[in-house]
Amino acid sequence: MRQKTQYELAFPPALKGEAPKTDGEGTEARAARADVERRTAMVGPSMEAVVERDNLKKALAQVRRNKGAPGVDDMRVDDLAAHLKDHWPTIRAQLLDGTYRPQPVRRVEIPKASGGTRPLGIPTVLDRFIQQAVLQVLQADWDPTFSEASFGFRPGRSAHQAVARAQSYIANGHRWVVDLDLEKFFDRVNHDLLMGLVAQRVSDRRILRLIRGFLVAGVLADGLVGPTDEGTPQGGPLSPLLSNLMLDVLDRELAKRGHRFVRYADDCNIYVQSRRAGERVMASVERFLAQQLKLRVNRAKSAVARPHARKFLGFSFTSGEQPRRRIAPQALARFKSRVRELTRRSRGANLARIAEDLSRYLVGWRGYFGFCQTPSKLRRLDEWIRRRLRAIAWKQWRRGRTRFAELRRRGVGKDLAAQTAGSAHGPWRLSRSPALALALPIPFFAAIGLASVAANHAA
Repeated sequence: MRQKTQYELAFPPALKGEAPKTDGEGTEARAARADVERRTAMVGPSMEAVVERDNLKKALAQVRRNKGAPGVDDMRVDDLAAHLKDHWPTIRAQLLDGTYRPQPVRRVEIPKASGGTRPLGIPTVLDRFIQQAVLQVLQADWDPTFSEASFGFRPGRSAHQAVARAQSYIANGHRWVVDLDLEKFFDRVNHDLLMGLVAQRVSDRRILRLIRGFLVAGVLADGLVGPTDEGTPQGGPLSPLLSNLMLDVLDRELAKRGHRFVRYADDCNIYVQSRRAGERVMASVERFLAQQLKLRVNRAKSAVARPHARKFLGFSFTSGEQPRRRIAPQALARFKSRVRELTRRSRGANLARIAEDLSRYLVGWRGYFGFCQTPSKLRRLDEWIRRRLRAIAWKQWRRGRTRFAELRRRGVGKDLAAQTAGSAHGPWRLSRSPALALALPIPFFAAIGLASVAANHAA
């Protein structure tokens, strides 16, 4: 039986011989003096905290959980432990003396939910590990200082909380929204501005140099490494925290002005009481972003509108005195497109296999969009999915004789079975017929494991 190798990594609390001894001063006195000097000079986290044993073990475990593709060096996540076992003392020394240099990221294009593609930069597995170790230390120090209105990429905070906060503002009479879309935010972040914000919280030059190194490491695309003069490449663990730091400047400005707002990463909604107020806010915030953060608002995607006419994190809201959360039309369109893809009548798989593949998607989708408050919409989606599966079954039965036999075997009366089997209508039309509803009822789909998007929904 093959045994799984478990590496004992070289993450010592400290390495011997890192500092040479000095004559005329005892070891304890030197250590005490060095500690006082370091505490006096250092503001915020230090590199020693980054390479601390427990922090490294936690970072390694997180990188393994995240998995992910190899970077430019083709090292896989499964190879990282062995690499660290052999090379960690050298890497640690480079981090502590400030000479570690990150490798370029590998550029890939991933599809966007709204269409088109988004550039993603994949760091090497080693750089992801180091970024994760830095992230854990910085986030613990910075996150408590961030705005209560910021919900993206923060421990203990979620998109659902952001949507609920937005709903509360609307219910309290702020029935206009300033919906801000930042134009290519992650690609446009100014490095000098960002590093200035980091330097206000971290004085350890080794950490500052390392973060700058991650920002300017370059991008490998089409076999060539190009420079990165601006932006925080999406794909590394550190990028979301740096984006929150940058946009915390916006949060503080909006809070100072007394606005009611919700931000999730670069998606920011400000709730006001009139269109005129919204237009004033849009203009002033646009100027602030351009002057203070060198960021641009995408005017084509931004608007001052009623909340029911906009989407926020995949949700929208009903109009009326008590707004309810509903699934945004764009999100529903994407859902139906994916279900159609998974239930193509030309797949050739049996219904049980199709239901199994489909259910994996449905369970994840329900985990997020089940937060809506429109259960009738979810029930109609379930009905639509069952109808698609009935159409598949009808197509697979193919011939009239087979269709008649299947309907009779499943309890459909002789006359109704004969009438339906002989119909000239296509599978989609007949998927709503009484005969197929009798032959393939709701309990049948539950028996083959089809998940329901309306199951356990609390309105």
